[in-house]
Amino acid sequence: QLQLVESGGGLVQAGGSLRLSCAASGHTFSSYNMGWFRQAPGKEREFVAAITWSGGSTYYTDSVQGRFTISRDDAKNTVNLRMNSLKPEDTAVYYCAAGFREDLRDVVTVSSGYDYWGQGTQVTVSS
Repeated sequence: QLQLVESGGGLVQAGGSLRLSCAASGHTFSSYNMGWFRQAPGKEREFVAAITWSGGSTYYTDSVQGRFTISRDDAKNTVNLRMNSLKPEDTAVYYCAAGFREDLRDVVTVSSGYDYWGQGTQVTVSS
């Protein structure tokens, strides 16, 4: 079992920044691909960003490319999502996920590539 706890969400004006963090416990964190997904009201959960277990590759959905940055600190068992230039359409519940799978793009960019999920943290961007 791997437990994931997100933090850092909140209310921010458009153009502002937030930093989400996900703390992991229970297993060897460094062996897991880590991802961030989000779900807006009335919409399906969507992929946002991922970083492979080696940290060698990162992936982003097109709408956040250049604005969001995912990083991991294996010494602290954390994965972070730095979100800049936030837009109202970024409003959603953001979920951290961990997957013990191949570090391939087609695996880490879909929800089925993950085994453990956090409870989510709300991000609200006002216009």
